Amino acid sequence: MPARPLILLVCDTPPAQVVSAHGEYPRIFTDLLRSSARQLAIPEEEITLDAYDVTALAYPTDDALEACGGIIYTGSKASAYESIEWITKLVAFTTRVAAEKPHIKLIGICFGHQIIARALGGRCVKNEGKWEVGPTPIELTNLGREVFGTDKLSIQEMHQDHVPEVPPEFHLLGSTSVSMNQGMVRFANGAPPSSPVSLGDIHVFAVQGHPEFTEPIVSKLVELRGKSGVLNAEVVADTTRRANWPDDGVSIIGPTILRILGVAK
Repeated sequence: MPARPLILLVCDTPPAQVVSAHGEYPRIFTDLLRSSARQLAIPEEEITLDAYDVTALAYPTDDALEACGGIIYTGSKASAYESIEWITKLVAFTTRVAAEKPHIKLIGICFGHQIIARALGGRCVKNEGKWEVGPTPIELTNLGREVFGTDKLSIQEMHQDHVPEVPPEFHLLGSTSVSMNQGMVRFANGAPPSSPVSLGDIHVFAVQGHPEFTEPIVSKLVELRGKSGVLNAEVVADTTRRANWPDDGVSIIGPTILRILGVAK
């Protein structure tokens, strides 16, 4: 019996120069999850994504939701605190699905992390002009070390908005000096985590960074955003210096997502 497809809520389109080399978000996330699946000896064909462009107000039907293996939210250059139609609809959808369909796992990446926070009792704000860009070490909590199965974690970052607190019923996975909430989980029915932690009991998983981004993707984004003035020269130089630092997207974070979704043990 084939694995149930995962729903990908597409919240943006990368720049044309990234798309031409790496594809749009459905391909980028498929590459992440299939690369992680290979590490876990899972057949690649078990990883399939049904993509919906929520910026165009496209959403799965309730039948499609019931047939899915979980929902993944992509990143976006938009801000999750904006009160524009597609964002407010996405917040409302998230609130409804979390309440009415608690058996469906929710996985938030960067903007998705922020949307989930806003929808489930928290908030997203601009981080006083502070950017986090490129491979970044995360200081894991005890729970974070259990969830990821490691004492050290590094993730690609590309954000200046952040979630400044841990929303109700969520538990912190890790922090940096720039953004306290680098990852969070909520367990089924809001229950506290058991010990040892069972990843299958996690209902919502969200990270501020981008496990789906590779060094070439981040380097191209930094080049483009540096030229446009979105990133200043200091941020560009610092990110370029760290370009080849460790990145655990495929090796640790992707497999963790697959285990939470029940695709892997």
